[in-house]
Amino acid sequence: MDAPLVGILALQGDFEAHARMLRGLGAHVREVRVPADLDGLGGLVIPGGESTTMTLGIERERLAEPLRTLAGAGVPVLGTCAGLIVLDRDHLGLLDVRARRNAFGRQVRSFEAELELAGIDGGPLRAIFIRAPWVDERGEGVEVLAALDGHPVAVREEHLLAIAFHPELGDDDRIHAHFLALVRERAAARG
Repeated sequence: MDAPLVGILALQGDFEAHARMLRGLGAHVREVRVPADLDGLGGLVIPGGESTTMTLGIERERLAEPLRTLAGAGVPVLGTCAGLIVLDRDHLGLLDVRARRNAFGRQVRSFEAELELAGIDGGPLRAIFIRAPWVDERGEGVEVLAALDGHPVAVREEHLLAIAFHPELGDDDRIHAHFLALVRERAAARG
């Protein structure tokens, strides 16, 4: 599967920046706004934005159960910033974590930091945190890939990858490449 089809939840947030990065890595991209848009996807990105607005859009479009079904079938999902929140126990309930919204502070407290992520080669990533969450609680099956000031900011549980920052806003495509590798691995395993 050289050019996987990846959906990007396009209800709110900077989904276009994710699309540019994924296309640059050779993926086909589909904007997801209604349940039918999930058909045939090899992976899904839930972007940053405002988690309450995104959750209301998911409810309005009746996407919650189709998203749970998609992830339950083993389709890799990448959630960034608000996407991490949307995946947590209190929202879609897909990722066994509880996220704390705006954990690092309000918009004016946004910042960048160098982060080493387990499983991502090539040295530290420049991570852009904008009203970012962190993981307050996590289940035993959740692997912490990176932490900042002792707080998990990148986690993985099986085929679900969630990060508290915005990789789509920089020029480092390693997180998206890592995610596409998960998508391709699943496709190869399914034959």
